[in-house]
Parts: sequence; C-alpha cells; structure tokens
Amino acid sequence: MASWLKALAYGAGGIVVAGMAALVALQERLVYVPVLPGLARSYAITPARLRLHYDDVWLRSSDGVRLHSWFIKHSPHCRGPTILFFQENAGNIAHRLEFVRLMMQRLQCNVFMLSYRGYGESDGYPSQHGIIKDAQAALDHLTQRNDIDTSRIVVFGRSLGGAVGTVLAKNNPDKVSALILENTFTSILDMAGIMLPFLKWFIGGSASKGPKVLNCLVRSPWSTIDAIGEVKQPILFISGLQDELVPPSHMRVLYEKAIQHNNNCLFIDFPSGMHMDTWISGGDRYWRVLQLFLDQYVPERQRGDLNCKADSGDDGN
Repeated sequence: MASWLKALAYGAGGIVVAGMAALVALQERLVYVPVLPGLARSYAITPARLRLHYDDVWLRSSDGVRLHSWFIKHSPHCRGPTILFFQENAGNIAHRLEFVRLMMQRLQCNVFMLSYRGYGESDGYPSQHGIIKDAQAALDHLTQRNDIDTSRIVVFGRSLGGAVGTVLAKNNPDKVSALILENTFTSILDMAGIMLPFLKWFIGGSASKGPKVLNCLVRSPWSTIDAIGEVKQPILFISGLQDELVPPSHMRVLYEKAIQHNNNCLFIDFPSGMHMDTWISGGDRYWRVLQLFLDQYVPERQRGDLNCKADSGDDGN
C-alpha cells in the first residue's frame, strides 16, 4: 500500500513537472501561431487581388518594433466609420481579407488591419505586452489621419483579437467609439485547461474557481474578464454557439461582467456559428446586427458629408 501511494505521489509530481515544463517552453506556440502549417509566413494575397483601395502602412511601436499594416479605404470620399480589426491567433491578415471585403461592402466602412509583431511582415516576436503596444500604435496612427472621421473609430476583435481590442478600448475611452467582440475567451488562464486538460487543476483565471498555483508562469494571460469591466464604450458581443475552440459560455460570462458597469452592451448569439465561420453561417442576420449596432452607437454626424454609398463603385464588389 505504501509503495502504491508513493508511486501515485511520484506520478502526480511528474504530471506537475511536465505541465510546468510544457507551459514554460511551449506557451507562446500555443497562444500565437503566426504561420499556419504548410503555409509561408508571407501574405498569400494583398487587398489588390480583391480590387480594394489600400495603403501599406508601416508603424513603430513604443518599444521600437517595426509593424506592417493595411489601411483599406472604402472609397476616396467616404468618411464613414473606420473599423480597427484585430485578428485571431493563427495565420496573418491576408487570411482575413474576404471577411474584410464583405464587411466593407455591407457596413460601408474603412478597415485598418494590423499585423501583430512576429506576424506577416512585422518584425519581432509576439507577446502580450508587445501586442498591446502594437495595438496602441495602430490606434494612434488612425487618430492622426485626416482622411477619416476620427470620432467614429470602432475596434473589432475576434478570439485573441477580442482580448487585444478589449485592453485597447479600456485604455482609450476617448479615442475608441465602440467595441465589437466575437468568440472571445475570458482569459488564456481559463483556456489553458481546455487546451491541456490536466492544467485545469493548476491554472485558472478570475472566472475559474480552481487552484491557480501555476498562474505565475503564464506570460500571456490575456485576462479579458478583468479588462471588460473597465470598458466604458458600447460593446457588441457576438457568440457562435457551435464554437469548437472557445466555449460559448466564455462570451456569456464576459457579457454578464460588462453589464454590471456598462448599460450599453448587446449580446447576440448565432446557433450554427463556429469559431471562425460565424460571419458566414450567420448570413444576412450577422451583418444586420453589426449595422444596427453601428447606427445606434456610432451614428453619422452629417449625413450629407458622410455618404459612402454614392462613392462605392470600386470597393471590391
């Protein structure tokens, strides 16, 4: 009996050690996937392939990292809302161009697409502290442009991008008009036990009741659940109920945390939406929800000057 208990103790200790080693060595590879398996890091296409008007924009983050981005203009005279889009953790901005093309068409907006550090043509290596600086550099660039309505900058983040966008909106209440989150997690700490089930006994975020003895080893906790309660701007929560990566309950928890401090929150779910295809499976309803949200919380100030539809002849349709 004693030998069996000793073996059990050694086994449990081995699991803890293995978990700690995996967490320390591989966590960035789990959270950030700049290159999809079998594909090159470079962009497969550019907005020109979809006949979109765009500028290559090069930025410097506050710590000096050189960043690449695309500013995609709906039309030369359009001064509608500008969407600052933050992508998921895998792949690069070129993989989101079809979504962006349709978003510009349906919402009559401009879109700014940022390559996080270590992604696409941006320098450096991804980290939470670094990507927060990257997002701030993108927003600061937009607020200095004279060809957009800087009072109508909307942050849109999906999955990891939702965590990025939430921090940015929290830090910039006077620069961001509204926040849109789609299929975003409460925290990487909560996701750790989903990606590696044995870790749920040792890691957990503020939304988790489990032990948190290894939390200190997580370099990119991305605690959206803590940041969302400090966002003052209107928030739209879009949840795909068939999300196979982030449990849909995470979006509901984020919404419930937000409405404790913010009355301008809207939660919409899509029964057939998966992690990456909610915008496809949601069909027309998906775009109507976004348009109604923008109409209510980011309205046109002078309709005559901000009419994009009259200038949309070459927007990739």
